[in-house]
Amino acid sequence: MPILTAPVPQPKGSAPRKRWTLDEFHLLCGLPKFENRRMILVEGEILDMPNPNPPHEVGVGETEEALRNAFGSEFWVRVQMALVLGQATDPMPDLAVVPGPRRKHTVHPTSALLVVEVSESSLYYDKGEKANLYAAGGIADYWVLDLNNRCVHVFRDPVADPDEPFGFRYQTQMILATTDSISRLAAPNATIAVANLLP
Repeated sequence: MPILTAPVPQPKGSAPRKRWTLDEFHLLCGLPKFENRRMILVEGEILDMPNPNPPHEVGVGETEEALRNAFGSEFWVRVQMALVLGQATDPMPDLAVVPGPRRKHTVHPTSALLVVEVSESSLYYDKGEKANLYAAGGIADYWVLDLNNRCVHVFRDPVADPDEPFGFRYQTQMILATTDSISRLAAPNATIAVANLLP
């Protein structure tokens, strides 16, 4: 992923690089100059993400509809909105399901029952470092909708692992094909057909 700024040690004599705060990042995202750019904040670094193409947009829309039907009105399915996972981290997931109706939320959520990323060009990152990031944030149920291979990667059971980025990883990983159904940890008796999530 292209990095706009990175808080890494610099050689002597070089200019320091900026580490962004959550407030600065959210202010930046609201500026007209950046309204058509997809950016995330990871430990003070702003990463420029690929702009969505039509398959990505359809995948987000199909998944949003399926999750709204599956979770009901007592949950908020947030689409490409803030999810604060630390003092300097907001991955702005494609979809995040949080408990409680929309009107009850007056601040950005700091956790979610389920996070979904719709992935094509960012597949390697979403299955790798981003999965570690969500595991570190305590997200129990993380799905990657793989548009390239028409499947869903399911990540569950976050555990500490000092050898992984951000110090965590998911212990359980599954790959579900279009002929499979997927259940949510938050409501295991309800299932969603994988084929209904894909464009």
